[in-house]
Amino acid sequence: MPLSTAARSVRGSAIRDLLALTSRPEVISLAGGLPAADLMPRERIAAAAAAALAHPASIQYGETAGLPALRVVLAAHETARCRREITDVVVTTGSQQALDLVARAVLDPGDAVVVEDPAYVGALQVFQAAGAALHPVPLDGDGLRVDVLEDHLRDGLRPRLVHTVSTFHNPRGVTLSPQRRVRLAGLAERYGFTVVEDDPYGLLAFDGAPPLPVAAHSDRVVRLGSASKVLAPALRVGWLSGPPGLLAAVELLKQCTDLCTSSLTQAIAADLLADTAFLDAHLSGVRAATASRAHAFTTAVARHLPGVTCSAPTGGMFCWLELPGVDTTALLPRALEHGVGFVPGGAFAVEAPQPHAIRCCYASHPEPVIHEAVRRLARAAT
Repeated sequence: MPLSTAARSVRGSAIRDLLALTSRPEVISLAGGLPAADLMPRERIAAAAAAALAHPASIQYGETAGLPALRVVLAAHETARCRREITDVVVTTGSQQALDLVARAVLDPGDAVVVEDPAYVGALQVFQAAGAALHPVPLDGDGLRVDVLEDHLRDGLRPRLVHTVSTFHNPRGVTLSPQRRVRLAGLAERYGFTVVEDDPYGLLAFDGAPPLPVAAHSDRVVRLGSASKVLAPALRVGWLSGPPGLLAAVELLKQCTDLCTSSLTQAIAADLLADTAFLDAHLSGVRAATASRAHAFTTAVARHLPGVTCSAPTGGMFCWLELPGVDTTALLPRALEHGVGFVPGGAFAVEAPQPHAIRCCYASHPEPVIHEAVRRLARAAT
């Protein structure tokens, strides 16, 4: 059967392709961005599910924009983080759906979109499916090189969207500095583009709060959020906040996609997110445990992989490694033979090929397993 141009234009996700290989019991996977199952609040989720199931509405179709009780909680959550009034949100089936709906609402084929390089793979897939013209901008230790973006704008680039994972970047692990956030917001105002601030990791800061969101500095920002990394991915609850006209368009497009997000999982998420005592204690535990795992990973890299450059995580789930002179795509099959998996940097490349880089997720495993994974990686690399 002939496929559409959109279907033919989307490249596969190397991360999803790796899941079958890394799911083998003998392989320690550092590949998928999987939050730790042992840190998920299963008992609290079970209690919330039982409470939700006492109400028939929890197993019925719901409003396309989301369960009103959940939208109120999320609007308050976003207002507290942005320090500006958020009056409404649209609930989505994961934040990936939110990104897809924004692209469908805003982009026509050929429209310019600025992406980070290396980039979040899911964003590349969405923008490729939309037929966008991708314009990569590099990252450094302070996040998106906003100065490079400004040079492109002065040279005539007029993007419809600029996409950024501004806090604890996937895959690079870096965070956009406060100064660059202000500057990016100012450029959006001056040149009339929309910033898509993709923020699934912002609540996972190890020491103190991350900088104010870009949305705190401009109304030309669409924020995407997710319960996957802080509660459980299986809830499939994401959301977006932004200009009312965009939210209205997203709601219409969502009707074409899935009619509504699961009423049951929305009710569970609303219960957990509204319980501030539970949520604060839960997040505190997740942050402490994940910080310990990040430290274990970077310590093991320093010990077993001398000469390898490793990012220093301050939150989130990922480390970015540079292995000088090593073709990491060729290394991956050897690593799997040694019982460890990772994602080669080329999977995230837009313009710069990233042949010597790998992305590792340290969040999924306890410290002893992390140490063993790095030892296996070192043996494979020698």
